[in-house]
Amino acid sequence: MGGRAATRPSQRAAAPLSTLPGIERQKIAFRAADGFPLSGTLFSGSGDGPLVLISSATAVPQRLYFGFAAHLVERGARAVLTYDYRATGASPAPSAWRRRISMKDWALLDFPAAAAALETVAPGHAMAGIGQSFGGQALGLSGISDRFHRYAIVASMSGARRLLDDPWVWPRMNLLGVPTAIALGRIPSWMGIGEELPGSVFRDWARWCRMRNYFFDDPNLPETANFAQVRIPLLSLGMLDDPWGTPRAVAHLLERYGNADITERWFGPEHVGGHPVGHLGFFRSRFSHTLWPALGEWLLSGRQPAIGTTRAEIPVSRRASRS
Repeated sequence: MGGRAATRPSQRAAAPLSTLPGIERQKIAFRAADGFPLSGTLFSGSGDGPLVLISSATAVPQRLYFGFAAHLVERGARAVLTYDYRATGASPAPSAWRRRISMKDWALLDFPAAAAALETVAPGHAMAGIGQSFGGQALGLSGISDRFHRYAIVASMSGARRLLDDPWVWPRMNLLGVPTAIALGRIPSWMGIGEELPGSVFRDWARWCRMRNYFFDDPNLPETANFAQVRIPLLSLGMLDDPWGTPRAVAHLLERYGNADITERWFGPEHVGGHPVGHLGFFRSRFSHTLWPALGEWLLSGRQPAIGTTRAEIPVSRRASRS
């Protein structure tokens, strides 16, 4: 397997944070296999459903997922863990850290470490996962897909520029973002990309997006071969108003999950009372009664979503085959 083993998490520090009745929310600290300290938030309750790991999109803080984590515990999940990738959010780089921070580290080191931390809550218990955008790519790179009973990928796609509907991606990333990353060593949050990112991570990301087949063309990323090892059920949720996660870009990623049992559903404003969803909107609280229940039921019981649009029902002008 391509993923590296993670060290056991440290003792959970800090008292439980206030949250909904019957749900305990607690900060935890754990380390990746290379010693990098990571921070997560554990939600737990009295249910006996699966453990659920939530892995975020690029430059998105774990707090975006707190509402959905509580939603899952309310409906019977044993525990849910959110976390921040290295050098982002609540997982800052230690002042003495000298090794290069690469975007692939998030998938090869941080993702397995978070899974190991969650597994210590109930060793041997079934575990499911959710990845938004990059979090859906991390499963394929990690080499630990066999530790999950099922995994949902939300707005996850290949980031190759040719597959996106946003014409400003290339100039924003390469004419503004890359020079800023070189000059400052970081991408500040005021640039509008989300949470601050290490410059090295942003440069990796921009380089992959310039490649015709995204990171699958990176000769220094042999772990892309791990995608073929994924044989678990996958639920791919796409947004019809997402300029990045287009049907073409999603299809390009799902092709690499060729041995998985894949179900696709697509959502747009017409499914949620006319509200835009976009690339990062799914986990916002305004969709707690429309989009969240179907995903929650699939994660906890495997029940197929009864709402949304299939790929075959997407207008031909926007559709791309996975074959």
